[in-house]
Amino acid sequence: MTISTSLKLSTELQKNPLISFGRGIATYPDVRPSDIAPAIEFLLEQAQHAVDHAVNPTTPAKWNDLVEPLEDATESLSRSWGVISHLNSVTDTPELRTAYGEMMPKVTAFFSSLGQNLALYQKFKDLNQSNAFSTLNLAQKKVIENSLRDFRLGGAELSDSQKPRFSEIQDEQALLGKAFSDHVLDATDGFVHVLQDISDLAGLPEDAIAAAADLATQKNLQGWAFTLHFPSYYPVMQYSENRELRQLMYQAYVTRSSELASQYAKAKVDWDNTQNMLDQLRLRNEEARMLGFSSYADLSLAPKMANTVEEVDLFLTNFAIKAKPFAQKDWQELCDFATAELGLPNGLEPWDIPFAAECLKQARYSFSENELKQYFPLPKVLDGLFGVIQTLFDVKIDSANLPTWHADVQSFSVKDCQDQIVAYFYLDPYARPGKRGGAWMDDARGRRELPNGEIQIPVAYLVCNFAPPVKVDGVLRQPTITHDDVITLFHESGHGLHHLLTQVAALGVSGINGVEWDAVELPSQFMENFCWEWEVLEKMTAHVETGKTLPRELFDKMLAAKNYQNGLATLRQIVMSLTDWRLHSSFDTEGAKGQAVLDASRVIADQYNIIPQPEISRWINSFSHIFAGGYAAGYYSYKWAEVLSADVYAAFEEAAKLTGSVLDPKTGARYRKEILEVGGSRPAAESFKSFRGREPSIDALLRHGGLAT
Repeated sequence: MTISTSLKLSTELQKNPLISFGRGIATYPDVRPSDIAPAIEFLLEQAQHAVDHAVNPTTPAKWNDLVEPLEDATESLSRSWGVISHLNSVTDTPELRTAYGEMMPKVTAFFSSLGQNLALYQKFKDLNQSNAFSTLNLAQKKVIENSLRDFRLGGAELSDSQKPRFSEIQDEQALLGKAFSDHVLDATDGFVHVLQDISDLAGLPEDAIAAAADLATQKNLQGWAFTLHFPSYYPVMQYSENRELRQLMYQAYVTRSSELASQYAKAKVDWDNTQNMLDQLRLRNEEARMLGFSSYADLSLAPKMANTVEEVDLFLTNFAIKAKPFAQKDWQELCDFATAELGLPNGLEPWDIPFAAECLKQARYSFSENELKQYFPLPKVLDGLFGVIQTLFDVKIDSANLPTWHADVQSFSVKDCQDQIVAYFYLDPYARPGKRGGAWMDDARGRRELPNGEIQIPVAYLVCNFAPPVKVDGVLRQPTITHDDVITLFHESGHGLHHLLTQVAALGVSGINGVEWDAVELPSQFMENFCWEWEVLEKMTAHVETGKTLPRELFDKMLAAKNYQNGLATLRQIVMSLTDWRLHSSFDTEGAKGQAVLDASRVIADQYNIIPQPEISRWINSFSHIFAGGYAAGYYSYKWAEVLSADVYAAFEEAAKLTGSVLDPKTGARYRKEILEVGGSRPAAESFKSFRGREPSIDALLRHGGLAT
């Protein structure tokens, strides 16, 4: 860390783990909530000092004098704040939450002021228009061009009278996003249901029962305990023969963070996100209009591949039209099966759907997801994943010994063909109380060239929420994960590779930085495809008891079932994307009140979905992707990028026809060079065309998804 000579570190600050790690690796176990305020206060002061230096008339508008020192100071702040934000997501405690919340407005205010600094904006414009600009490399030029765009979007061109309100909007949005996430986590942690009669567990897999027994023991309860964390919740919905239990769990899950949550938490709680969503949508709309855009969706497109609001809406509605006949067929088959085979009175209720779908799948394809799960011990899956990466991208992955925030967390190094370490990453695999749900990859440190010419190697977090290992008959069993979990792991590793294998040395566009939001899912969704290849699964499966590889017969059944109910699954994703898009493009924030957001989501579901939305459902109240996860007016990017990723994977399928293997190193080397290594240093459309030699086509996605007619 470069410390300005005018800012001195006290002895106490020198020992602060949020400062002392400098350019190295954070010592997560040493971080205490009490460390946060003094460290961030100092780093904010240092960053502001760098801004003051940058805007000084005597500072030349050159990369080494302007951009690099500013990047140095703001990166130090961002990295330390990133450590705090990460810990807040994976080791939530009341003390950490409070300390994080107290500093968030100050950090948000600083970066908001940075984007509005007209003098700094002018310095970047001066550099862009100078002779020095022509001497920069392509990545550096892209950083400057992106910065100029971000200054405009950050309010730099607003009048002095408008800027205070614009800053308030950023502060309020940050606090609301945090509150939304806290409510979802608290509602998820706040529900526990205990069963004491073993007959109530009928149908549940052995490991789900063992996990419930372990959880009850941890909570000093008698019997079997279930929560709304996905590894506990979903096996009940998928396998339990106890319909009343499925109903209770479903109702508690879909009412999280709503006005109905209290009755399931069995306590008076304040976790309702109804007003929070309205407030966020109003603020986003106000922000967009201040910047001259017609809607927040319109504003969101400025740094994306898609060009217009209408283009995205048309993309989603056309996709819905293509998927709807397949979804109708899926739904009719499920209803017919439930009536004929399950004898469910009054047809399928929402809490019956996962159970009926699993029963039909077993009847049609003669295997269950739980049977398949026994072949995927997590250590073996990791070996298989690393084998794919090492074969395709000419790297080596080894265990590392980095400091971690929990005993379950593993760390790894990535080495090149000369055995030099080029990156590190962490894997935090299991669900636990105090850890945010879902799965994600995040940037712990980006690749950049330091002022002394050395290369700072990247570091990534890979976070999942798999079921933790449990004891069976007193023996800790090797953790197994579902095939869906395997896909999730490959997905997040794809994001990780994008970050870790970049060769760009300008921080603002290295790795995932600067990549258009609607293209950032390309590498992650690309990796999912390998989870359906026999040559991959053959080497990454070993039955948890016998050690035998997945039988080819079972793989063939699994492959036949690959697109089972995919029409419904695709339509569900499109409905979620359209809900996000229209809330940010055409929702009347001025006249909205009460449950207007829920009502809007119902209108879209009624128009496009096949399955009726139950009256009790408040799913929108826990839609963290768009209200707390950075995907506002961007959820469509999953489907948009899936078109790109399927087309990219088709190149590996084409290579396999010649070489006999989708794990083709030559194609992998081209993919690494044209997609992964360039990061955000050039437009994603150019990277795609450089790899494929043409514009993208939707044909491969429709074929892969069984939606081609």
